[in-house]
Amino acid sequence: MPPKKRNTVVSQSKEPKPSAASVSPDKKEIAELSFKKHRDKDTEFVTLCKSLHVTDLVCDNAWMLWKTIQDSVEELNAFQDSQKSLWGSCLFASVTDMDIACFTLTQLLKAVSLNVKEFLALVRKLDVNMDTISTKVNAALSSLEKKYDVMLALYQRFEKTCKSVFASVSDKEKEIIRSCWTMFLLAKGRALQMEDDLVISFQLLLCTLEFCIKRCPPELLQPLYKSAISKVHNPPARAARRSQSKAKSRPPESEVDLQLLKTLCKENDCNSEEVKNVYQTSFSAFLDSLDLSGAPHFPQGKGLDQQYEQHYLRSRDFDGRLFLDGDATVLAPKVDLSQVERTPKKMSEEDNTLIPPQTPIRAAMTSIQQLRGDLTSSGDQPSTHLATYFKNCTVDPTQDVMKRLETLGEAFSQRFGQAVGPHCVTLGRQRFNLGVKLYYKIMEAMLKSEEKRLSVQNFSKLLNDSTFHTSLLACALEVVMATYGESSFKTGGYNQGSGDAAERNMCFPWILDVVNLAAFDFYKVIESFIKADPTLSKDIVKHLETCENLIMERIAWRTGSPLFELLRQEHEGGTAEQVETPASFSQPLQHNHTAADLYLSPVRPASSQPPAQPASQPARPLKSNSLSLFYKKLYRLAYTRLKMLCSHLLFSHPELEPIIWTLFQHTLQHEHELMRDRHLDQLMMCAMYAICKVKIVDLRFKSIVTAYKNMPNTSQDLTDFQASVLTTEGNYDSIIGFYNLVFIAEVKNATSMQDLTVPQHSSPIPQIPRSPYKFPNSPLRVPVSSNVYISPMKSPRMSPGIMTPRSRMLVSIGESFGVSNRFQKINQMVNSGDRSFKRSLDLGSTPKPLKRLRFDMDGQDEADGSKSGGDSALIQKLAEMTSTRSRVQEQKMKKQTSQHDHDEG
Repeated sequence: MPPKKRNTVVSQSKEPKPSAASVSPDKKEIAELSFKKHRDKDTEFVTLCKSLHVTDLVCDNAWMLWKTIQDSVEELNAFQDSQKSLWGSCLFASVTDMDIACFTLTQLLKAVSLNVKEFLALVRKLDVNMDTISTKVNAALSSLEKKYDVMLALYQRFEKTCKSVFASVSDKEKEIIRSCWTMFLLAKGRALQMEDDLVISFQLLLCTLEFCIKRCPPELLQPLYKSAISKVHNPPARAARRSQSKAKSRPPESEVDLQLLKTLCKENDCNSEEVKNVYQTSFSAFLDSLDLSGAPHFPQGKGLDQQYEQHYLRSRDFDGRLFLDGDATVLAPKVDLSQVERTPKKMSEEDNTLIPPQTPIRAAMTSIQQLRGDLTSSGDQPSTHLATYFKNCTVDPTQDVMKRLETLGEAFSQRFGQAVGPHCVTLGRQRFNLGVKLYYKIMEAMLKSEEKRLSVQNFSKLLNDSTFHTSLLACALEVVMATYGESSFKTGGYNQGSGDAAERNMCFPWILDVVNLAAFDFYKVIESFIKADPTLSKDIVKHLETCENLIMERIAWRTGSPLFELLRQEHEGGTAEQVETPASFSQPLQHNHTAADLYLSPVRPASSQPPAQPASQPARPLKSNSLSLFYKKLYRLAYTRLKMLCSHLLFSHPELEPIIWTLFQHTLQHEHELMRDRHLDQLMMCAMYAICKVKIVDLRFKSIVTAYKNMPNTSQDLTDFQASVLTTEGNYDSIIGFYNLVFIAEVKNATSMQDLTVPQHSSPIPQIPRSPYKFPNSPLRVPVSSNVYISPMKSPRMSPGIMTPRSRMLVSIGESFGVSNRFQKINQMVNSGDRSFKRSLDLGSTPKPLKRLRFDMDGQDEADGSKSGGDSALIQKLAEMTSTRSRVQEQKMKKQTSQHDHDEG
């Protein structure tokens, strides 16, 4: 099929005139808006509605919303022509809530002259009364923002790649670039249900580039890509007639495709095997749908443009083609370069080139490379060492492990395909296989640690516990999905959702539903998992810590959770106080619990069994380790949030904080049924309101919720606090309704509010240590100093053979090196502190030089008092560094002197 003329794609970036038929896929008849029906409204507002083809009902609802927020317009006047912009925001909120297809986001943005980021910020500012914007609108804003951020990052990489591919920028190249980008937009829209998936979208972009570059005339390409496709093009007819054998010797098309694909992947730091898999599944299916598979020529631009037009109008968001024209509605926000987060300015020893700043795609590819690199030596079968642990068990768990992995692997890949795209089941299997490698790696590390701790090799009870294996595998899969960006909390975190939207939401706790695991059981493995893998990045550790917080604040309190059964057993056994006694939770939190302790709880290891009770005394039930640790962490999370909220609202009444905490802690310990199917923060706000009422302090619920919304790391699902708080079974109300109908009645029935306000009855304040999860790649600050940090190596997989003395150990003290007494100054500065750790420093001992820095990997935190000698250990590390540095410099000087003498000889 010959290619069409160039002018077939000249006008494809023009914004189509909005019409009811074009933007409403279901072709519902929409009546023309009449000015007569809206004489009570501003004429310009009605004109805006008419230009966007909204219905009378949408016009009325948007006007009502405008009147609601009109009094607060002065706070929103940062935008030019702010009134028209606010009208547009009200229209967007109305059509989203009513689910009526009237206009696309791009049509609205052009009508009110705003870009995407400005518009999203403005709609969020409409929420002046905390209930102006519904959860549905807020979710739509988050989805649009993430999709825009992904699209912008992809276009910036596409633009950069095109500059490296094409030799010039003539009209021909511009036409190819436009058609290639449009083809990618269409492929992404058809192949992916999750269009905000950065990694798979980027891999689809590379597939599209491969398809287009392969069909470009070689003279348009740079040498690198010209050589990559030299074997792809069919030889000239005369050359083909010269020798049939030469034609037969040409490599198969699939191999040539892979050659070009590898070139693109190498230039973009992407794994070629993964991209090849995307090509053979999702992209090939897309090509088949367009009847382009095997087509020798470039596809017609006009046809692609028309098909993308239909997809864009159905999606009702922004037109991705506008990036090609630098349209104002999709321009990237201007950022002060001095405020841009950059990677540290490092220079290689060879060319002194600076490492460029991290872009979203570069960060994603780096994280994936690190994960895959860490698992290079790990197989998808148990290692020899792990297999030995299995064989040492009284009952060998190998067959059960294999059968479980087979079942869960099928379930995971199928659910992954349902969530991401119809042809992504194979991609799900790839993610699962990576998770299995990580699962085996972590299990082996845990068992080695347990062997060292308990001096046993038979772990039959633990390794035959199905819940333990499922939890460990789920955690490994969550790490893989978070690394690939498929589980993220950047858009508001966990939300319940419903229907198709919930199925496509792969944020935690999606994985728990896939493997049919209770959140409380998943929580037991998180801490041990992090301790067992020192290569986990800081972002992944934070992600798992967020998962843990979500479990404690809400997910573990769902009806049917094993947490309630544990609490029932504790209370029925007469051990209600064992949930967590005040004396206990005021003590430092010991981070020495292992997965074995928690999964085999409440039965303790034999070495810690209590002595036998006399026959005349009933046996006292054993305390559940998992429940005890859960409540300790729960109290610390609860108090941290309460303290922050009090600092915002009750800074003039500091005496109320311990009283509010006493009531809050009392409800968690003695009235835990209040947490069933509710959120920790709902009880926190009710406790604050109740005490303020008792103490006659004027504080309204609206003020509490407003302050709560402005706190960091809080739930953005505001309906949980406004209109969807569970009151009685199956009934929901506002948080004030919950307070009046349930909370205050339960608390008053259980105890006297006045008793809780007596100082001697106050609950002790929990100690709030730093996170128990140390980040192996984060700088560690030296005590008594604000500018001395020590950092482990960033690349632990670097071969010692290629390391230099400089790259073995890097130390930064905020100034350049060059003088040997810098380390003496560090020691003097540290030793001049007033901290008590100076007394424990053994100045007479000579530290043994280390080949590399040692850091505590057992999760103990020096700051929480759970480990003696922690500070002195840090000083010892600095001394060891000094000794090692001096020794290396001395050896280097000897080597240079020897070389100098040899040269002179």
